[in-house]
Amino acid sequence: MHAVGTVLHVLLWVFLGLMWIRFVVDWVQVFARSWSPSGPLLVLLEVVYSLTDPPIKALRRVIPPLRLGQVVLDLSFLIVMVLAYVLLGLNDAYLLRA
Repeated sequence: MHAVGTVLHVLLWVFLGLMWIRFVVDWVQVFARSWSPSGPLLVLLEVVYSLTDPPIKALRRVIPPLRLGQVVLDLSFLIVMVLAYVLLGLNDAYLLRA
């Protein structure tokens, strides 16, 4: 079981890294509207979005974006990040116990 915990640990860190890449790219697109990736970067970002979209979209169906007047706040990204960190902490606690 220790090997499964170690593999899960690595997968969670990779997923969190992909989520941070997505976070940075999303903010770059907010501040530089004319920027669009091309070439190898486009392929890399397609992989990032393909791997991080399913949990975010699934959670978005359960928890719709929050409307605050003219502003729409999508909490699904934040909740997925927090859940990934919680799972990482639980997995680390399990690995330390084992």
